[in-house]
Amino acid sequence: MTERSRLPLLTLLIASLLGLAAFLSPFWMHPSQGQMQTIAHSGDTLWMLVLLSLLALAAVISNLQSGAMSSKTLAILGALAAVGAVLRFVPGPAGFSALFFLPILSGYVFGVQFGFLAGLTTLLASALLTGAVGPWLPYQMFAAGWVGTAAGLMPHPARPSRREIWALAGLGLLLGLAYGLVMNLWFWPFIFRPDQAGQYWQPGIGVGETIKRYALFYSTTSLVWDLWRGIGNATLILLFGEPVLRLLRRYKQRFSFSYVAPG
Repeated sequence: MTERSRLPLLTLLIASLLGLAAFLSPFWMHPSQGQMQTIAHSGDTLWMLVLLSLLALAAVISNLQSGAMSSKTLAILGALAAVGAVLRFVPGPAGFSALFFLPILSGYVFGVQFGFLAGLTTLLASALLTGAVGPWLPYQMFAAGWVGTAAGLMPHPARPSRREIWALAGLGLLLGLAYGLVMNLWFWPFIFRPDQAGQYWQPGIGVGETIKRYALFYSTTSLVWDLWRGIGNATLILLFGEPVLRLLRRYKQRFSFSYVAPG
């Protein structure tokens, strides 16, 4: 692996570590509980959004310099983000969202780096389009980027088949749950109700008790909501995944090239 090809992966790793630190920081900073999470994150939202935007720009530039992306694949990324943002308006029950359909498939076809950028830019475009901009936005962008990254890590079969679509649908179901499981962490450490203390975090309770309380909180609050998101992902992939995969692969083949030196 050359120095140029390492740079995009390094940028993706730095962005992911920044996101992980942002989600986990309340557990070692001991925040004031009982306050609104929007107030609790008011001091870190701007710098996180700026850093994330700079890292995304650095990832795009490094991918262009390394040859992993071209101006045409960059245009595909922008088009997918725009279409994905519009898909947010597709109605559905509870936590259903069509937002993750394209980041999952594009990450699967184009790889982890493209998948991270597709998830991130789709969520950003969606927030700007719907006006859903707030202190939760950087966290949503990180989590959506990881959705695309996870899809890029999925192995490809030797030959495309209907079994591949079912495997992607299963992945979509799991990622719908995982997105909610991660996103709850942006506000969970800041809330506490004495009458339901067993569901909320408190400083000094230890890792095992923290996981136990969070599992109880998640199962009684957002599990059903996130399950609908996962079912929505799986349903869309089963219905439309095959033609969209063909289209994305056609674009990938058309815009990919390899240089062979003379002799």
